[in-house]
Amino acid sequence: MPKIEFLTARPIAHRGQHDGNVAVWENTLSAFKRAIANGYAIECDLQYAADGVPVVFHDDDMERLCKIKGDVRAKTSSELGLIAIGGTSDKVPTLKALLRLVKGQVPLVIELKGRKGDDDGFAAAVLEDLEDYDGDLALMSFDEWLLKDLKELGSPWPVGLTAEGTKDEEFAAHRKAMDYGLDFISYCVDHLPNAFITEQRGKGIPVITWTVRTPEQAAHSARHADQITFELFEPEGASSR
Repeated sequence: MPKIEFLTARPIAHRGQHDGNVAVWENTLSAFKRAIANGYAIECDLQYAADGVPVVFHDDDMERLCKIKGDVRAKTSSELGLIAIGGTSDKVPTLKALLRLVKGQVPLVIELKGRKGDDDGFAAAVLEDLEDYDGDLALMSFDEWLLKDLKELGSPWPVGLTAEGTKDEEFAAHRKAMDYGLDFISYCVDHLPNAFITEQRGKGIPVITWTVRTPEQAAHSARHADQITFELFEPEGASSR
């Protein structure tokens, strides 16, 4: 089993330590630099660009973050690297650019956001970019097919399920995904406690939560999970550097 203790050792900054997209925007190198400076782990999202390069971006459509219409998958990583995020000097970074910035200074928790049928090769491309990375890192996804790909490709990094829900049929789907031998779970904090998470923690599976925005939510998470993915406040527990 891959090393995973780092996952719960300190709070995880959701999409980097942004400020609600006022001056420091989500999933930008500026947000990641701020998290590093404050000693927080970093959560971020990956999409699969048209040239087969993983890029750091959350949405499928580019309108909310870049004020242009269109699918992020329709552009190459070079084209995306010229597009401003939120009118700032930050552009859409590649996974490799993120890795060059972080260089193992803080842990990374990376979510793959795929589209089945359009993103063949996504998991393999991510693992290829990570091949020589020296640092604590975990991969996760909502998408069962991507989790399966990561495990079948022999990911040396911990692989986890990103999930939500409170219904039995949702728990059944989550259990099916866990059958791939997943190493951790990232769960919606508003859907805790529940039988699925209690069951998985009883098996020793670490659980982190998303997205925690207040100290009150952090306290709720602490009663039912092992670490928080946070934004818009500064929780205690950052690593001194």
